[in-house]
Amino acid sequence: MNLNQIQNVYFIGIGGIGMSALARFFQNSGKNVSGYDKTPTVLTENLIASGMNIHFEDKISYIPTDFYVENTLVIVTPAVPITHSEWNYFVERNFTIKKRAEVLGIITRDTFCFAVAGTHGKTTTSGILGHILYQSGVDVTAFIGGIVENYNSNLIGEGQTVTVVEADEFDRSFLHLYPNIACVTSMDADHLDIYGDKNAIEASFREFAHKIEDKSNMFVPFGLPLEGITCSISGSGIYSAQNIRIQNNNYVFDVVTPIDTIFNVEFTLPGKHNLMNALMALAMAKTYGVSNKDIANALASFKGIKRRFSYQIKTNQKVYVDDYAHHPTEINAVHQAISELYPTQKVLAVFQPHLFSRTRDFGTDFGKSLAKFDQVLLLDIYPARELPIEGITAEWLLQKIDNPHKELVSKSNVIEKILSSDATVVVTIGAGDIGELVPAIKNAINESL
Repeated sequence: MNLNQIQNVYFIGIGGIGMSALARFFQNSGKNVSGYDKTPTVLTENLIASGMNIHFEDKISYIPTDFYVENTLVIVTPAVPITHSEWNYFVERNFTIKKRAEVLGIITRDTFCFAVAGTHGKTTTSGILGHILYQSGVDVTAFIGGIVENYNSNLIGEGQTVTVVEADEFDRSFLHLYPNIACVTSMDADHLDIYGDKNAIEASFREFAHKIEDKSNMFVPFGLPLEGITCSISGSGIYSAQNIRIQNNNYVFDVVTPIDTIFNVEFTLPGKHNLMNALMALAMAKTYGVSNKDIANALASFKGIKRRFSYQIKTNQKVYVDDYAHHPTEINAVHQAISELYPTQKVLAVFQPHLFSRTRDFGTDFGKSLAKFDQVLLLDIYPARELPIEGITAEWLLQKIDNPHKELVSKSNVIEKILSSDATVVVTIGAGDIGELVPAIKNAINESL
């Protein structure tokens, strides 16, 4: 498929974080972009403000008439049901219809592609890498699965020769990509509704890793059972962060590489998991040829990803952090970062589980992760694409949290419960619509100070 022959791009599910980045890319490339989504969000508001025609009702008559032509590409998110009338309209008329992953595959095939895979850390690592390359003058476009604070966007750059993409394991999407340099940050069990068991997801990651024939262009954490260049925190990886210390709430560390040592690298994001993300991005950028100085400057200036340990309030009286974590391993990483920065303070965690299947599959591990916090407020499960599963409820999960200071809450009373707590550190956690509560929570806490 030749994207140069496409004039119009129509998105069904345009408001998704990955879909909206593609929409921005095609608009930057001079295409006419329009689309549908189920509900308005800040992302769709920004897309509309940039000139895109977007509607929120599944109605064929709302499709702009100039998209009823042959050179229209239709991009569909897997979250949209096959009964969707607009989707079926295009299917019945034999329009070219692609999934987001397929389109990314077409784009990356004609570029030098960096692909960042892993069940955790993809968005932050690809955001750091995209920032390093862009700030170093590389002709790059980076598709990020989150809003990068430095750019207030999920798209970095408008380059034509180099791409950075998140290699998403969901639905085996990453097998559509054509990477030249890649990493796998982790391969814990997840998406078991798709894969069935841990062995199947690991097999899929191995298949992705085989796309990189030259293993000097494949990067993995030390100990991960994949062939490649190893990275470690205070360990024996080929790339290793050493002499790690915290200065003014920032990490400062040295990086031992195969050919030299980079001294006194500064990085602002907390948590050892983010230090590993930075190290993986550094290794890939250095392999591509970016200078040590440019890499260090970019790492020092990286502000993070919205909803990835995103500070909302940071005063001597109160700290409020919001994080997208939706897997036990990610919640453990949030707790590690909070504990490292605020070891003597009481921490309140507000968690919204994401997906009935994930809650079922990792219920015991969720319980252990959440029990580490001093106090836990638990919201109802966010269903996303799923129907309820009998017996899998927030009440069921609450029983698995071995912590006397735990409570079920609703979105209508969660702010009241937060304000009644004597915790000096508050963290909201989850990948559902809990993020939409963040501004109101922030305002309420500020007003109470």
